Amino acid sequence: MTDTTESPLTHPQAYMAAVDLGSNSFHMVIARVIAGDIQLLHREKQKVQLAEGLNDQLVLSEEAIERGLNVLAQFADTLKPFAPQSVRVIATYTLRRARNAATFLRRAKAVFPFPIEVISGQEEARFIYQGVAHFEHFSGRRLVIDIGGGSTEFAIGEGVQPLRLSSRNMGCVSYAMQHFPQGRISEKRFNRAILQAEQELEPIISSFKAAGWQQAVGTSGTVKTIRDIIVGLGFSNNAIERAHLLALKDHLVAQENSYQLDLPGLTDDRKLLICSGLAILIAAFNLLQIEQLVYCDAALREGVLYEMSDRLQHLDIREHSVASLQRRYDVDMAQAQRVSHTALTLFSQVRNSWQLSDEDALLLGWAATLYEVGLHINSSGVQKHSAYILQNANLPGFNQEQQQLVATLVRFHRRKIRADDIPTFSLYQLPQVVCLLVLLRLAVLLNQKRRDDILPELTATAGVQYLQLQLPADWLTQQSLLAADLQLEQKALKKIAFVLDCPGLADSVLG
Repeated sequence: MTDTTESPLTHPQAYMAAVDLGSNSFHMVIARVIAGDIQLLHREKQKVQLAEGLNDQLVLSEEAIERGLNVLAQFADTLKPFAPQSVRVIATYTLRRARNAATFLRRAKAVFPFPIEVISGQEEARFIYQGVAHFEHFSGRRLVIDIGGGSTEFAIGEGVQPLRLSSRNMGCVSYAMQHFPQGRISEKRFNRAILQAEQELEPIISSFKAAGWQQAVGTSGTVKTIRDIIVGLGFSNNAIERAHLLALKDHLVAQENSYQLDLPGLTDDRKLLICSGLAILIAAFNLLQIEQLVYCDAALREGVLYEMSDRLQHLDIREHSVASLQRRYDVDMAQAQRVSHTALTLFSQVRNSWQLSDEDALLLGWAATLYEVGLHINSSGVQKHSAYILQNANLPGFNQEQQQLVATLVRFHRRKIRADDIPTFSLYQLPQVVCLLVLLRLAVLLNQKRRDDILPELTATAGVQYLQLQLPADWLTQQSLLAADLQLEQKALKKIAFVLDCPGLADSVLG
């Protein structure tokens, strides 16, 4: 499906694009910002059904991988004139769950030049809520439901602020395969699907009902199709009610097989998914006691675009996430700022040699301000405690690899570096990770006395797996303990084939 009102390629530098690698379809939207608002210019949608290729062992089939790569190659052609910073690509449930997702991401690089970010379920729910909140104003609280191919996202928020977020492992593709194989429909199959969905929803019900809402909103293809069918059959003029859903279920059961369905608003590519999507929506109505649901034509992609717009205006939600974590774990902000200042001072001197980016600087700075969050647990093994918190915390704005990278830097900010324990990233190369880690370790080490008046001016030069740190000889002589620690650091880095050179260090220790 393509809908173009203006060529997105006229002035590509003025446009931005969001790509959503969903479990059922891949979507691309291109937009521009006009007077602070987003104007959508171009949409593309391709059915891929990645989730259909995910087996019980969570391995993605070669056929599904090929389908995905073929669509990415088509998208790449449209996005050819765009700068990397103008495109954001988000992958959801299937690539979040697939054990061989790294294989897909590696092969994608050969046909698609833009980085693919795999996001958590909570982050997916947040983007969906933001898309709705920015697209359609509502003064009270609202519940947002998005039934995808592999997962269903739920969010409650007020204005643009989400208050509850959850992603449940139930989707129209996975439930279709499990409960309605070969399109077979029966009352028993519906009841089993509804029951399983209710069981999946049960853990979040009390929290969501306690938050409350004045409006319930459904987004994306499944809800839109159900709404269109209900309206087409004359059950409703627009809004969806539980009685409409049950009437549609009875209508579908009477048909016995999805392949023979002929309903207003039901396209061929949705025939095998309508029963599973309906079962999930009925379960949500049952447990959340939803009276009425309205459809909104905005979701994850629009949420991504609005966040890209915010970042262009230097409003990065990740700053708020980091600040929230600092407050929650009572971080010593004076020390955090010392370490961050030192790390970024060194970064500015070596970034060109190491080909580091502004985004690398942000991630390093956040790691430097969060490396002590684990003190809240225990000072012994603080690096492990801090990394655990950062790996498992809900950090809005961070994709999975960004969060994992910050946690990895913090995990190895002191003591031994176990190279085998450094994860393999898709968005980051190992030398890049090592460089950022060296800068953080040096910043922590140089600020171990937790004083503002102790460090001299720092000068650093760098090469491949090499950094030279220039420190005044007389100052080093006065800091014998620090000089000894720097020697230990040289040995620690040598074990990962990195050379730290500090002229005059050996003489200072001997002296």
